[in-house]
Amino acid sequence: MSRHDPTVYMRHMLDFAREAVEVSQGRTRSDLDTDRLYALAVTKLVEMIGEAAGRVPRETQVEIPNVPWAKATAMRNRLIHDYDLVDYDIVWDTIANHLPSLIAALEAIVPPWPEQ
Repeated sequence: MSRHDPTVYMRHMLDFAREAVEVSQGRTRSDLDTDRLYALAVTKLVEMIGEAAGRVPRETQVEIPNVPWAKATAMRNRLIHDYDLVDYDIVWDTIANHLPSLIAALEAIVPPWPEQ
């Protein structure tokens, strides 16, 4: 797979989403307010999901309508451009309620990384 293969970007989305969910296991919404490193980590992971989504060509996105491409890129843009107004309720909702379904959708279409 080349770096510009859409599968690479979808694989990145999947990996970042899994990581965000994994580091959030055993955490609560209030941890985003009290643990700065945790908040920065998951915010960055959600940003990277949106960045990778934006790199998937539009024609590929159209072929895979069950992935919320526009929402992922909009979330990235909001976090990047409104960095001083991050709403951790939305970040938490994304991790707890939306990333699991994104993971499931991507797992159904993205092959595993080739063995190195």
